[in-house]
Amino acid sequence: MLDYETLRVIWWALLGVLLIGIAVMDGFDLGSAILLPIVGRSDMERRIVINTVGPVWEGNQVWLILGGGAIFAAWPLLYAVAFSGFYLAMLLLLLSLILRPVGFKFRSKLQGTRWRNVWDGALFIGGLVPALVYGVAFGNALQGVPFRFDDTLRMTYEGSLFDLFNPFALLCALVSVAMIVMHGATWLSIKTEAPVRNRARRAAAVAGVVLIVLFLAGGVWAGHIDGYAIGHFAGTNAPSNPLAKQVTRAAGHLLVNYRAYPWMLAAPIMGLAAAGWSLLLSLMKRATVAAFVGSGIASAAVIATAGLSLFPFLLPSSADPGSSLTVWDASSSETTLGVMLAVTVVFLPIVMIYTGWVYRVLRGPVTAASIEKDPHSAY
Repeated sequence: MLDYETLRVIWWALLGVLLIGIAVMDGFDLGSAILLPIVGRSDMERRIVINTVGPVWEGNQVWLILGGGAIFAAWPLLYAVAFSGFYLAMLLLLLSLILRPVGFKFRSKLQGTRWRNVWDGALFIGGLVPALVYGVAFGNALQGVPFRFDDTLRMTYEGSLFDLFNPFALLCALVSVAMIVMHGATWLSIKTEAPVRNRARRAAAVAGVVLIVLFLAGGVWAGHIDGYAIGHFAGTNAPSNPLAKQVTRAAGHLLVNYRAYPWMLAAPIMGLAAAGWSLLLSLMKRATVAAFVGSGIASAAVIATAGLSLFPFLLPSSADPGSSLTVWDASSSETTLGVMLAVTVVFLPIVMIYTGWVYRVLRGPVTAASIEKDPHSAY
């Protein structure tokens, strides 16, 4: 049996894997929706864009459900604080996500231009708002969130919805949008033909430049943001109790992990390199699959950079640093983590294999001819 400390680290890593899964698998769905009015100039071109993700978006969104379920089961205190403190932001996220299935289903019900434009707008909002909210959430997690626990571990959140939209969080939101747009554009480069493919490649190049510039700007800014450090605490194998530790807050401490563990620099370097690779291929109009893989690696590296910057914190508290949630004091019991790991080891590979098979079956571009051949099953 693995000890409690090891199980906690494994589930911290698995939480990162699930967040990366959301960014990579659901990211190109959201990116394609954002690009819908940009790369689709006619009704048929927009139908082509929609049908590139039509058969897979529901399966991709399961990663979001898995992420929420994993937080609930493995990190219950994190779930309680995040879903209470970010309640209105989560509600905004859910309302925008609801627009996606409604837009897909209702758009093709009538032939009118105005009708279809309305649902195209709904799909655009359903792609843009989640991308923004994801980035805002990460930006606030990196800075710390204003919550505290009392002696009975009852949580009080002292912020508001508008407080979440602070300057650094908005920069992270723009990074998230650029990352997702680049990923969606490289996906459309694979799944469409000219002229949509040409517009998608140009969009991928622009988004790649924006991502690299904003990611570098965020790194410079992060070097001047207060970070958190654990002082005395109960230990890595102790029962979860976020109040059984001391936490100090210091300016510029957010990036201290990279000084202590230089190997962690591999994440931001890989993110910049992969984004640059995808950008270069998009400009050269070559190797669309390689560009898509590059944008996926860039997305994974951006998420990993945030997680490594925070470790061992999951969600620091700016109101009461001692209430901050860490890998060592916010998890479920050792038995729970062990059982969940056994289930994950069995079923996650099955999900991955099935997902790979689905994409193999659905390989190839979506064309106007394929839609006209079977207009009733296409969106």
